[in-house]
Amino acid sequence: MTEQAAFSVATTRSVDVAGVPFHADLSGALFWDEQRLLVVSDLHLEKGSSFATRGVLLPPYDTLATLSRLTAVISRHNPKTVIALGDSFHDRSAHERLSADDRDAVAALQSGRDWIWISGNHDPMLPRDLGGTVADEVAIGPITFRHEPTGAHGEIAGHLHPKARVSARGRSMERRCFASDGMRAVMPAFGAYAGGLSIRDVAFARIFPNSGFVAHLLGDRRVHAIAASRCY
Repeated sequence: MTEQAAFSVATTRSVDVAGVPFHADLSGALFWDEQRLLVVSDLHLEKGSSFATRGVLLPPYDTLATLSRLTAVISRHNPKTVIALGDSFHDRSAHERLSADDRDAVAALQSGRDWIWISGNHDPMLPRDLGGTVADEVAIGPITFRHEPTGAHGEIAGHLHPKARVSARGRSMERRCFASDGMRAVMPAFGAYAGGLSIRDVAFARIFPNSGFVAHLLGDRRVHAIAASRCY
């Protein structure tokens, strides 16, 4: 096994959606190997500067941290296409606050590949000057990629920022997670400052009506699959 293959095995977990195998990456991205397609959700770029305009001061490094993590996962998988699954920017003017270096970083990430921005509730009017194409949703084979989940078969969505709390070795741990029942999936937020919603919230019961879904938690070294019923 090559060093790269060993790293991939250690940092991804197989998650099937409507019969399609994806790799759930420890970063919070999904990779569809057959299509060479990488999916990330809820980057919330410039959330820190958005809070600053309202007098809430946060360290202004969230965009740099998010783009650095995105650079690493793109380097790891070398996708042909990237889909950013909505709320890529924290508000309607967030793209205007990107630094020149951050704009260059986005351009470098897009170089040599297709890039699709899905519109979200935070960024319904996505900028046309940052490269890539803009869409409300994208369907590829049996899979539909959109921002807000509807519970439809074959759907991969974001928006809810799923997280799960579990007990391990006498202590509780709360982590971002993928939520999936094999028919549909909700992705974790990728953004450095993005918060989370417990998978035990009623919002997830509406998407997974049979309650038999799994939380794929982003651990320190690997992705852990734990039945949602075991989370609290």
